Order: sequence, then structure tokens, then C-alpha cells
Amino acid sequence: MSTLTPKALRRRAAARCVAITCAALLAGCQSLGLSGDSGEKYVERPVEDLYNEAADSLQARRYKSAAKQFEEVERQHPYSQWAQRSVLMAAYAYYEQAEYDSAIAAAERYLALHPGSQDAPYAKYLVANSYYEQIADVRRDQEITRRALVELTDLVQRYPNTDYARDAKLKIDLARDHLAGKEMAIGRYYLEQKAFVAAINRFKVVVTDYQTTTHVEEALARLAECYMAIGVANEAQTAAAILGHNYPGSQWYEDSYVLLQSGGLAPREDTSSWISQAWRRVSPI
Repeated sequence: MSTLTPKALRRRAAARCVAITCAALLAGCQSLGLSGDSGEKYVERPVEDLYNEAADSLQARRYKSAAKQFEEVERQHPYSQWAQRSVLMAAYAYYEQAEYDSAIAAAERYLALHPGSQDAPYAKYLVANSYYEQIADVRRDQEITRRALVELTDLVQRYPNTDYARDAKLKIDLARDHLAGKEMAIGRYYLEQKAFVAAINRFKVVVTDYQTTTHVEEALARLAECYMAIGVANEAQTAAAILGHNYPGSQWYEDSYVLLQSGGLAPREDTSSWISQAWRRVSPI
């Protein structure tokens, strides 16, 4: 099966939700106008009519109304086959409305009630994507990013042969890059304050935990800079040597090379260095 682009996958996911809806509709059903507003007198209605009304709202992109109407289907007819569909459809409607907490709650409820359903991968995808869509700028707390990474990874592990998993793998890389960016931002701040040990600890996280991200070149260069500042020559030389071996044309390597030369040193790997050992665990050279 060919890999779909994220945009194409989103279209397929939306189409699947529409398909779930259409499969459940009965020909000739007519809406009876339940608003779902709190305070309105409760009137039990045929499940087909409730579901049909919710589907109409969904197709009209009245997502908030659709979510409430799908929830009403389950509330009035909890043991019907329509109730199972409605939980997932409510999750989708909340997701489209960008009410991500409600989307997560509904999708997780669907998974708890119907873990073996053929639509379980899509429900898990809604959970993971709802966290992913909330990833914030690196200047802010990254707890949501970490949760997105957990959910995306779980999606890939549980449903590895789905298009949802293929899309999740791309987003895992982006989430990891985001977390590495957060460590770099904090490390740069400490470096500016000349708090070199604190800066080293942040750049170390990038080299050990996020080695395949776009930030690792700078992290190695910053480590060389910090170690030179505190007079630990072998670690500075090792950082520069690994940087030069793996990114020989990098501006970060050129800067590190000049920095070492200014102290009468040259890049040289010390295999007993934590940098060398951490690098070899992921990227043997």
C-alpha cells in the first residue's frame, strides 16, 4: 500500500466518518428538530431520527451541534448499534471544532467500550492528533508535546499496518524535534548567562535522547563551546570531532574548529567521553 500524504490521510479519515454516518442512515428519515439545549423538556425520539439529525449537522459543518446531537443518540438509546457509532462521530465532530479535550474524552471512551472495533485505529488516531494539534511554541511548557509523542507512538505500536500509523510516524519525528528545540532554547539561555554546567546538561539531552533531530549539530557545537569555556578540552575536542565526522560541511563544525584552534587544539575523539559513548549507541561511526 502506498503511503498517503497527511492531507490525503485527513481526507480519508473524514470520508470514513461520513461513510460511518451514511451506512447508518435509513432512507426517508426525517428530522424532528431536537435542539439538545439544556433546560428543554426531555422527549424520547426514534434513534434513526436523532442520528439523522446529527449527521445533517455534521455534513453542514455545524460541528458543535453535531457533537451534542450524537451524544444525545447515545443518551437516549445507549444499547443500540447507533450508540457505538455516535460516540466516535461525536469525537470526530469535537475534533473538527478544535475542542480537543472533548474529542480526546469521547475517543478514549469509544476505545474503552469497543477496543476490538474496526474503527478503533481511527479513534486512537483522533486521540493522538488531538494532542498533536495542541503542541505549543518551544517557549512554553511542552507537556502536551510529550503526551502527543506517547499517543502517537502507542498508535504505531498498536496499529502498525494502517495509514494512521504511517502518518503518526511523521508526526513522531516532528514532536521529537519540537522537544529537542525546547532543550536547545533553555540551553542557549543558560549559555548566555554563562551557566555552563546547566547549559551542558540541556545540550546533553539533545545528544543522548534526540540525536536524530535537526538540532543535534548545534547541540554538539554548543557542547564544544561550553567545555572550552570551563577548560575541559577532551570533551570539547570530542564534540567537535563527532560533529566534523558526521556533518563535515556544517557551519557549526567550522565555528567549532575555529574555536578549538583559538585555544591551540584540534578536533579529536576521546572514546571514553560520554559524548562518544552516547553517539555510538545510536549512530556508530
